[in-house]
Amino acid sequence: MTRPLVVAVDGPAGAGKSAVSRRVAEALGVPFVDSGMFYRAVAWLALEEGVASDDVERLVELVPRLRVEAERVFSQDRDLTADIHRPEINDNLSAISQVAAVRDAINQRQRRLADQGVVMAGRDIGTVVFPETPNKFFLTASLGERVRRRLAQKLRRGEQADAGEMEREIAGRDVADSTRLVAPLRPAPDAVLIDTDGVDVDQVVRRILEQVKR
Repeated sequence: MTRPLVVAVDGPAGAGKSAVSRRVAEALGVPFVDSGMFYRAVAWLALEEGVASDDVERLVELVPRLRVEAERVFSQDRDLTADIHRPEINDNLSAISQVAAVRDAINQRQRRLADQGVVMAGRDIGTVVFPETPNKFFLTASLGERVRRRLAQKLRRGEQADAGEMEREIAGRDVADSTRLVAPLRPAPDAVLIDTDGVDVDQVVRRILEQVKR
C-alpha cells in the first residue's frame, strides 16, 4: 500500500510556517493543517469555561470536541476561528501547551487528519506527531523579521499591536517552547533547515516541493 503523503513543517513563531505550508499543500493537492489551532482552541475553551490550566482531566475532555476543516476550527458545530487569536488566551496557551496529556490527545487527533495526506505546520510535527515521514522541514528567521511578520499579520486582521510588546511575546514564546520538558521546539535530526530571512515565500515553497518530489 502507498502511504499518504505527509509533510511536516516546524519552526518558531513568525518563521513563515503557515504561509509556506498552505502553498505547499495547494501544490501537492492535500489539506493544510495548522496544529496551533488545536492548542489555541483548547486554551480559548478553557478560559471561556473556567477550566484551570492544571486541571488536566477537564482539559483533555475538551480535545474530542474540536474539529478542524479548511483552516477553521469548531467546537462541535460552533466556529471558534475568530476567537482563538484573542490576546487574552496567551497566558493560558503557554501553560496548556506544556501539559503532556493534552499534547497526547491533540497528537492523536492530528494523526487521524493524515489519512488522505497532509501538510502540517507546528513545533513538534517532525519530532513527535509524524517522526516517520521523510518530508521534514524546519523554518527559521531572525527575531526582528519574525516580529515584522507578526505585526503585518495582525494589521491584516484589523488588530492593533505594539512592536516592543510583540518582540517580548515572541521571545518569551521561543524560550517556553524550546525549554519545555514535553516535545520541546527543535528540528528533527533529519529535517531540512531553511532560513527564511530575506527569502520570499515562493522560494521556500519551491525548495520544499523539490525536496518532496525527489
